Amino acid sequence: MNNIMFKKWLGKNTSKTQPINPHPQLLVELFKKAKKSNDFKQFSVTNEEGNLIISFYNTLIDQQQLQCKILHVFQEHYTDVSNIEIKDIKNMIPIEDIILTDSLEVIESKLLRGYAILQIKENENTCALINISDKEIGLRDQNEAENEFSVVGPKTGFVENIDINLHLLRGHLKTPNLIFQEINVGTLSHTRVVIIYLEGITNPQHIHTMNQRLQDIDFDVVFDSSQLHQIISDDSLTPFPLSLSTERVDRMVWALINGQVAVLCEGSPYAITAPATLFDFFVSPEDYYLQWVIASFFRMIRILGVLFSIFATSIYIAVLTYHYELIPKVLLGPLVYSRHNVPFPPVLEVLFLEFTIELLREAGARLPAKVGQTLGIVGGIVIGQAAVEAALTSNVLLIIVALSALASSTTPSYKFSNTIRFLRFPLIILAAIWGGFGVVLGICFLFAHLTRLESLGSPYTVPLYPFRPKDFKDTIIRSSYQELAKRPGYLRPKSLWRYNPNSQKKNKNDFNE
Repeated sequence: MNNIMFKKWLGKNTSKTQPINPHPQLLVELFKKAKKSNDFKQFSVTNEEGNLIISFYNTLIDQQQLQCKILHVFQEHYTDVSNIEIKDIKNMIPIEDIILTDSLEVIESKLLRGYAILQIKENENTCALINISDKEIGLRDQNEAENEFSVVGPKTGFVENIDINLHLLRGHLKTPNLIFQEINVGTLSHTRVVIIYLEGITNPQHIHTMNQRLQDIDFDVVFDSSQLHQIISDDSLTPFPLSLSTERVDRMVWALINGQVAVLCEGSPYAITAPATLFDFFVSPEDYYLQWVIASFFRMIRILGVLFSIFATSIYIAVLTYHYELIPKVLLGPLVYSRHNVPFPPVLEVLFLEFTIELLREAGARLPAKVGQTLGIVGGIVIGQAAVEAALTSNVLLIIVALSALASSTTPSYKFSNTIRFLRFPLIILAAIWGGFGVVLGICFLFAHLTRLESLGSPYTVPLYPFRPKDFKDTIIRSSYQELAKRPGYLRPKSLWRYNPNSQKKNKNDFNE
């Protein structure tokens, strides 16, 4: 009898309130299948064959716990197993997480998560599932946020262990309203995925939408939260990330207290938060640790840098190819001088340098850190200088492309910086074909595409479109904390106020005493 036949038999002969009592042969078949793998172990704990059978995967358990808390206990204190019953196991073994069950589905699931299966008799159905999993092996100890580094503020980041990540969140949000909902995703991997939100703040519709999309996933193996991000995305035909990915604990906490939903995935040091907006990708956690004037200044520099990175090279092509009259007389001489020996049109110049920059960036990312940095610096200088001396490109264009490459990295989100790098190429092609009209056409198409995007069912360009003037306090600029007392209205939180800005009143007599 296979698993499918067994489930059909259960549906006809048991009710939902009755315990699942599998046929003994099914448990034997489960262990028989597991024995095909060399890391599966099964033996008698004592010298009596067929009694106290323990089964486990050797690669998933903690060997020290197995020796000290199970084998040592039975071999030293309980040599006579004739009077032992399965219900006595919890009192005999000094481990808290012990489950008594006869459910084949639970037994199989726990066996693959590092539990040891203990049977009193070889042919008994009810087993004791003992948690001796090794959760530390293969995981890194350091949890600094390497890719979202900030000079000011905490530097704590997530790691691949989801239990440690949940512990870090509990340490920051000491409230029973912090809710964790765990589900399994992946038909082969059964990856643990946890939905996180603040009850009483987060809109229930966002929670339901996230939960439903994760439950509907039909995928074999889920390695990382980035896969979940793509699978549950509202629109797969877009280069823009529709959920914010972060490895910083403080950034995720800020998203939760604003009313967003977060998702953590087993084996991934990144969390995803939604609904996200376009302006969220210009926000750095460091903005909230600096004075609001300075933070607003840096945020506007990021926005201007992104706009420059997207449009600089395409405008250069449009002007030099079709619109000479737009060049000021002061710049006309240097431009003519820098291009007088270049045999290629501006579009080929730009594509050559853009592809060179991308090659250096990709090579630097794939090589070891020290070698990659050296290759990027030396390669950029040598290739750039050689290209100018060989008359393959002009000095002016080399400066523009270098500044565009730097500006694309000003955003705190790596995924969004990749989007900026990609957007330059369609605009370059449009500018080469139609000049300024092509650039305007690209901008119109970009705006039309952005306005139709949604993140978890919410508009992607809010508060710009739909226009919400009251929610501009933490978008292009970061207002003072007195102005940020309200949560963003477009998230539709159940509790709009985060704190009372007038609760701490200044004492007028402080300077008179």
